[in-house]
Amino acid sequence: QVQLQESGPGLVKPSQTLSLTCTVSGGSITTNYYYWSWIRQPPGKGLEWMGAIAYSGSTYYSPSLKSRTSISRDTSKNHFTLQLSSVTPEDTAVYYCARTPGPYSDYDYWGQGTQVTVSS
Repeated sequence: QVQLQESGPGLVKPSQTLSLTCTVSGGSITTNYYYWSWIRQPPGKGLEWMGAIAYSGSTYYSPSLKSRTSISRDTSKNHFTLQLSSVTPEDTAVYYCARTPGPYSDYDYWGQGTQVTVSS
C-alpha cells in the first residue's frame, strides 16, 4: 500500500518561500512510470494542479505558477519537495501530494493534505 505524507510549516510570511515535502512509503518515486504531483485547494475554491515530477526526474509545472514553483526530489529519502516563492495570502490553501500511474491518468494515491496559511 502506497502512502504519501506531506510535511512542512503551517504558517509562512508574505514574500517568503513555502517549502513542503511529500514522503512516500510502500513504493519508490523512481518506479516506472509514475508521476508525483503537488495540488492545492484554496478555501472555497477547487483543486489546482501545481506541478509534478516524473519517475525519471523530469519536472512539469502549471503555466500560471511556473515562475514561482520548483519541484525536486531526494531518491535516497524517497521524497519530493515543493518550493513556492514570493508567496502572498492568495497562496493560502490545503496542499496535497498525489501519484498518477501515467501522465494522463487519474490520481490513485493522495496524501492527507496540509494546511498552509500565508500571513504576517
